[in-house]
Amino acid sequence: MTEAARRSRRTVIMGLGSLGALGLAGCATGTRSGAQPLPPPRLQMSRVARITVCLRPFRAAGPRLEVETVGNKRVVHNYGHGGSGWSLAWGSSSIAAGMALEGGTRDVAVIGCGALGLTSALLLRRAGAHVTIYAKERLPQSQSARATGTWSPDSRIAATGSVAPTFPAQWEEMARTSYATYQSYIGQPGEPVAMSERYVLFDDVAQPAPAEPDLSAEEVHFASYGQRLAGLTSPYRSLPTNENPFPVAHARVGTSMQFNIAALGQRLTDDFLREGGRIVDMTFDTPADLARLREPVIVNCTGYGARALWRDESVVPVRGQIAWLLPQPEVRYGLFYRHVLMLPHPEGIVIQETGRNDMYGYGNADEAPDRREAETAIDTLAPLYR
Repeated sequence: MTEAARRSRRTVIMGLGSLGALGLAGCATGTRSGAQPLPPPRLQMSRVARITVCLRPFRAAGPRLEVETVGNKRVVHNYGHGGSGWSLAWGSSSIAAGMALEGGTRDVAVIGCGALGLTSALLLRRAGAHVTIYAKERLPQSQSARATGTWSPDSRIAATGSVAPTFPAQWEEMARTSYATYQSYIGQPGEPVAMSERYVLFDDVAQPAPAEPDLSAEEVHFASYGQRLAGLTSPYRSLPTNENPFPVAHARVGTSMQFNIAALGQRLTDDFLREGGRIVDMTFDTPADLARLREPVIVNCTGYGARALWRDESVVPVRGQIAWLLPQPEVRYGLFYRHVLMLPHPEGIVIQETGRNDMYGYGNADEAPDRREAETAIDTLAPLYR
């Protein structure tokens, strides 16, 4: 895979649309006459409210969706979605819920209270099961709460050559199911899901190196299935020079789905509890701890935590860091420029270094915030507004 192809796929999976060729030449400075001005984000380190780190649970074979017997418990695994947990949650959980209900069991436990845990629990409850979520952390403390929150259904979802022949079709089913389900949340109070305008910007300046390139890991050929969703979303369009509001040579614009995770997580939690579900605080250190549960069927949605709990070394961490700027309600658009993503949420503006390709952060389990990485990312975007 060429470097241009890698960059193109990186931009697509960030939910920023199809770019075509990236070998764009030319240079321009200053805002174009006739371009509609956009509200500028205040890109200063002094406005960073917090820095969060998420460890995406990548599995070369793709998400683990299978049944295992542990003692007298029937365990349905639903974890290992890489950077696509929120994007695939409803589709993946539909499969897991169906597995859990096979045999007529109506008492089901769900382990984990993140994106997959909440959607699995809701689907099981709506199918008539008695459901309890057991979790060490509620959603605001989970890895799911530290996600970027953009529609990215094949972001580090699997490795080419490591998946089963049936996986691409299963992935498409999960993606289409999730996308359709999330449509019902658009326009709801609190804006749990929204369609936001995105700009993809190019110039002829050499791309800066990632803040912390990972050169130690062997390169993984990540699977890309975006072409299977042709027609699901609208394509991006190139902006003519007089409509380009940024001081760069080329810009594309389109819309993409985003998850406002604080509002979405609260909505899912409230719906589950209102519909008769329960959430119980509990920590699991080994699979033997499942014997404490009364339910005969358990859906395991522990995400990256499955690596330790199930001794599953096929789960590889992929570190991703976000600097959260203080909210600016007037900023309603996202952009992608020189490997840096900006995405506005009601709870703050996401600034994220994505690296030159998907190997950025691969194998890195360090959850300590890196202030230098945040500062470099902010400094990369700041010239766009000078």
